Amino acid sequence: MAREPGQKGVNWSNIAVGGMMNMLCALVCLQVTTLGQPLEVIKTQMAANRSESMLQAFRTIWSRGGLTGFYQGLIPWAWIEASTKGAVLLFAASEVESATVKMGVSPGLAGLLGGMTGGIAQAYATMGFCTTMKTAEITRHKQVAAGAKAPSTWVLFAEIYRKEGIKGINKGVNAVAVRQCTNWGSRMGFARLAEELIRSARGKRSGESISATDKIVSSALGGALATWNQPIEVVRVEMQSMSKQAANNPNRPAKLTVLNTLGYIYKENGIKGLYRGVTPRIGLGIWQTICMVSFADYVKAWYEDFLASKEIDTT
Repeated sequence: MAREPGQKGVNWSNIAVGGMMNMLCALVCLQVTTLGQPLEVIKTQMAANRSESMLQAFRTIWSRGGLTGFYQGLIPWAWIEASTKGAVLLFAASEVESATVKMGVSPGLAGLLGGMTGGIAQAYATMGFCTTMKTAEITRHKQVAAGAKAPSTWVLFAEIYRKEGIKGINKGVNAVAVRQCTNWGSRMGFARLAEELIRSARGKRSGESISATDKIVSSALGGALATWNQPIEVVRVEMQSMSKQAANNPNRPAKLTVLNTLGYIYKENGIKGLYRGVTPRIGLGIWQTICMVSFADYVKAWYEDFLASKEIDTT
């Protein structure tokens, strides 16, 4: 049976490929205005301030620095997160996916298992403090007394660490792990399932190559469908929020956990509150899945061919 690009045994180059692909996402989003970081900021703003419409969220973000307001948390936290989480994700997910396919598991289920494993790994390995600090930058109050300057992101990081230690800078990491597990399990699972359906519709056998366009369409479907888990993203944002409105709400639990935060949001805002920010997240999910599934498959395949050619040259 023909393999999908990159579906070969253990390959440590997946770490380099993952880091390169996810950093490329962040840089391209910034340079050519593909709305990667802006979408992240908008969805976080809407999830943290659930009474705001998308237009109100735009206005609030704009008031925090104009165009630069849409890039809050980008440097250094989003760049650190982008370059590290992609490496962890692709290494863990690719190895699990390859191993399970060899065991006879269907591509859709293999993608689901690989994505879940990679999502959990990246959450605990690299994403805890990055998401905490990104959310802090987007939600914290930055207006200070006349003539004074708001604390820098590094000063804020040091202050949180001094007061709360490792737990403080990794606040909400369990919610991040649940989100990433369901995120990448769904994204990769749905994307691989869509690829199989496209192969079937085109009369191809399982594992046969499909066109780049078909792979991109499959990844786009995977990224969009994976946003079913938006409630856990809203929970994650609430747990990491530094909004004064959130802190001053007497109904907000003093010690937030995933479950009591979920219950609090539901009581305050209902089902709609649990899906605030889902529209910009659909766009972000599509872009990230295209990068980390379709594009990454071809980068891995190119790298494997490059290594194979070097081996031939030296024999």
